[in-house]
Parts: sequence; structure tokens; C-alpha cells
Amino acid sequence: MQPVLEVFPPEEFTLWPVAWSEPSGYLPLGGTLGPIEVGTAVMRLAEANDVDPEDARPPRPDDAPGAFLHGLLTMEPLFAPGGLRVIDTATGTAVVPGCCSGIEEWREWFMLVDGHTWTPYLGHDPDPLAERHGDIVRLIVDAERDDSPVIELPVADLRRLLADTERDLIAFHAWPPRGPSGTSPPTLPRSLPPSPAHWTYCPRLKPADRTGDFGMDLPRP
Repeated sequence: MQPVLEVFPPEEFTLWPVAWSEPSGYLPLGGTLGPIEVGTAVMRLAEANDVDPEDARPPRPDDAPGAFLHGLLTMEPLFAPGGLRVIDTATGTAVVPGCCSGIEEWREWFMLVDGHTWTPYLGHDPDPLAERHGDIVRLIVDAERDDSPVIELPVADLRRLLADTERDLIAFHAWPPRGPSGTSPPTLPRSLPPSPAHWTYCPRLKPADRTGDFGMDLPRP
């Protein structure tokens, strides 16, 4: 189980170096990311919250970096497109977040651990579904398919996986990691060629397509 951020090709993004994904996919978050992957994550978070201020928020700055980061620094709550990806290492079956789901809702998975009948919303297209049956949790890749692959795991294993997920998120928000001597890793280079990545396809979600409450209570980058 990994917290993953939905990412898209940068489309001539030039404010700082970012990785490429074709055509789109999921970037796992954690403390082992390199500077270019962190730059990609910050770009995507800023893009997902790039909404013109229509409330008490301060006006958008005129400079390019300030204008692009304005929503990320002023929006409340924040939206982090993606969620939790679960991969069965024995079969290769993967349950990935659907569109409109957000990482900030990851704690809803604990409803399954605590025995509630309510299930977390995992997005659509595909339509993943998580259900509890006694001491077993069934993770359905796409509930709209009669022949959808399924991952089954004990509730105790899900609790452990969620604890690992929390550690990954804490490590990501604590980035950069400290070196052996307590020094910080190198800073982002001024330029870096695109690096190809092969991630799972998911249709693009724009801010205007979103509805609902996507409260993000984790620290801001």
C-alpha cells in the first residue's frame, strides 16, 4: 500500500525541474523521493489547487511563481488528487485510485479496520471498492466489471499497511531527509532533461471538474 499522487505531463512547465509521465499516472509519496520527484509533486499539488480567489483570500500575485503557487498557499482545504494504491505482490493485481479521489481522505480507510459498514470513497473510472467481510477486506479493482480482479487481505494486515502509509506521508512532509552527517541533500538543479516514466493511465481531472469537500489536514509542503 502506497499513498500516490495523480500526475500528468508537465506541458511546458518551466518554473522548476519536474519529471515526465506519459500520458499520466501515479507518483508514490514518501521520504525517499529525489528532488525532481518532489518538484513534480509540488507542481501537481499547486496545479490541482490553482483556483482564482473568489473569497477572503488575498489576490493572486503578478510574478509567475507566486501566481502559480497562490492556491497551494492560500486554499483551505487543499485537494491532493490520488489516494492509496494497493498491489498484491503475489499476483500483480493493483487497486488504484479513481478520478475525484484525494489523498487527504486516506484516513477513511480506518472505517474498515474499525468495523464500520460505511466504505471509503475511492473515486471512479475505474470504480475501485473496498468492503469488509468479517475479518477479511476485499479490494475490488473496478466494481463496474463483473469479472473484476479482487485483492483479499486480513483486517490486521490492512491496519499494518495503513500504519506504513502514515509513515510514508509523514516522511514526505518532512522532506528533505537528512544525510549521514546531518546535512541536507543537494538542491534542485537549474535544468534537467525529462526522465521517462511508465505509470498507470487515468483520465485528467481539472479543478473545474471537482465537487465536494476535499479537506487536507496534513502540513503544507
